[in-house]
Amino acid sequence: MSRSAAASAGRADVALAVLRILVATLAFVHGLVRVLGDGVAPFGDFLDGAGLPYGLAIAWFVTLFELVAAPLLLLGFRRLITPLSLVFASIYGCGIVLVHWPAGWFVVGAGRNGMEYSVLLIACLLANAWRWWPDFTQRRKR
Repeated sequence: MSRSAAASAGRADVALAVLRILVATLAFVHGLVRVLGDGVAPFGDFLDGAGLPYGLAIAWFVTLFELVAAPLLLLGFRRLITPLSLVFASIYGCGIVLVHWPAGWFVVGAGRNGMEYSVLLIACLLANAWRWWPDFTQRRKR
């Protein structure tokens, strides 16, 4: 790899790290505000009303995942970045289906509570997941 290519790859990794840290921080705050604002039970009620079984259990799982997994994602343990990013993307994808899709695209302005912000978060998460996806074609050195 040329010096220029290596420098470019290094800059790309730094850019992805900035996005990973920002998304992890937002996810943590999202869960923290839900707990501090006594929002877990209403979230569970919403999930029950949407026809999901065990809404309160799902609400606690999502909340605790945000509180525990977000700091791990922020710290950047390479083996965890892909699986944590994929779970977060799945959670936010479900949020799009249940909450944001019916409201349309825009969060504010031309609409309210739309999916544009969640799509951006998912794109950032998937970019990090892809970057750190394990290379199963490499044999382990003994």
